[in-house]
Amino acid sequence: MLLIFPPLAKACEPPAGIVRLASFLNDHGISCRMLDANLEGQLWLLEHPSTCTDTWSRRAFKGRAGNLTALRDIETYSSPDRYRRAVSDLNRILAVSAADNGIIIGLADYQDHTKSPQRSADLLASALEPERNPFFRYFSETLPDLLSTINTVGFSLNYLSQALTTFAMIGFVRKNFPEIKIILGGGLVTSWMQQPGWNKPFGALVDHLISGAGELPLLSILKEGDAAKSNKPPDYSALPLDSYFSPGFILPYSAAEGCYWSRCSFCPERAEGNAYKAVPVNRALADLKILIEKSSPLLLHFLDNAINPGLLTAIAENPPGVPWYGFARISEQLSNLDFCHALKHSGCVMLKLGLESGDQGVLDRMKKGITVEVASQVLKNLHTAGIAVYCYILFGTPGETRLEAERTLEFVAGHGEAISFLNTALFNMPINGDEAIEYGDKLFYEGDLSLYTSFCHPGGWERSHVRRFIESEFKRHPAVAEIIRKDPPQFGSNHAAFFGRV
Repeated sequence: MLLIFPPLAKACEPPAGIVRLASFLNDHGISCRMLDANLEGQLWLLEHPSTCTDTWSRRAFKGRAGNLTALRDIETYSSPDRYRRAVSDLNRILAVSAADNGIIIGLADYQDHTKSPQRSADLLASALEPERNPFFRYFSETLPDLLSTINTVGFSLNYLSQALTTFAMIGFVRKNFPEIKIILGGGLVTSWMQQPGWNKPFGALVDHLISGAGELPLLSILKEGDAAKSNKPPDYSALPLDSYFSPGFILPYSAAEGCYWSRCSFCPERAEGNAYKAVPVNRALADLKILIEKSSPLLLHFLDNAINPGLLTAIAENPPGVPWYGFARISEQLSNLDFCHALKHSGCVMLKLGLESGDQGVLDRMKKGITVEVASQVLKNLHTAGIAVYCYILFGTPGETRLEAERTLEFVAGHGEAISFLNTALFNMPINGDEAIEYGDKLFYEGDLSLYTSFCHPGGWERSHVRRFIESEFKRHPAVAEIIRKDPPQFGSNHAAFFGRV
């Protein structure tokens, strides 16, 4: 079997999903290969842009090797200007590679002005005309040799930015290798299949669709017999670990599926009914020991929606031996300064925290389970301990009006020293969310695969007002603007930990 991670996503670390699946299948006697087509496709386009007619594009193409080397050199991250130039020029090469077809791609995004990944008809159209896809020249040259001895191919589709290229690749396989069985899974596919009204629009194109964890469903499709649990950690060695857009190997590790809190009203995990399943703490520690000894990563990235308190304690008591970062919930655990110092000692260089709002009423309405007082203490403790914070703010929820948004601005500005990086988002209501029945009125995106609904804000705090507040007031506040300027362009939190911390 061949497992493929398609373009386009940030290519700074290996795709953990296909690695986990391949390790499981190989452990059960099924030969499984992997293709990180996202990484390889971007590298191919950087070497074969369709056109470089303007001065900037020609300069960027000429300096592409040096800029790739710069992203793979830790010293670059001590010079933000050099980093930004490298990212900007590489992004430019990708942009001109697709411009002729009305498609805008970059190091972190894919936008087609004529097709939407929210419409199944457009995805099927992409499968019918794969040659229009900007990655066609890459995968039409690469796939034939790989598929010559393969009877099954699986695509891991996790992000909207991957969808159109995924279906272009599926269409290419279906047309040129009709005997090959095609399986489609991944986070985005799971979300589609759990929506109301799912009508299986890809039945004629894809042999099997998998919702949720793919190990057991894949095994049942590929092999008869009972499945035994596999306790082996994932094996990344088959991927080109030196080729990613980072200054060393970032080891991605998932210790859980879903979220252990799973109560936030806006959370897609909750809306989709995804159960929480955690790897036992002792096994997670054992996995990390094996993986780190084998691969000597520069940085360990926990992929969990939120690292559970038991694992955080275990890591503090049993340092993995390399710098690490991941998502954590603002909690009483982190309001203990000694514990934050222990995390720092264990190698924690950055925590991503979902603050969402600086107003207590909004937090309560969201069911965040935190107080602004605890949030304030956690930020101060992490700053004192020397741990960077990548903070997430969410404006425009049903419980917020302009007054509460102003309180969030006041909170963020007042904790500017403790907030290292900032991600600001405009609220999208999940179509299955707790409040969708009460406030939802129509699909947010036009298309049968939309995951969100528009809604009538109960306080009249409509999206246009929220957007204007974010751009004209929040981001222009001097303390907030200072934080935003530090965010790594394109790569965001995936590279943030390298800036003066690793």
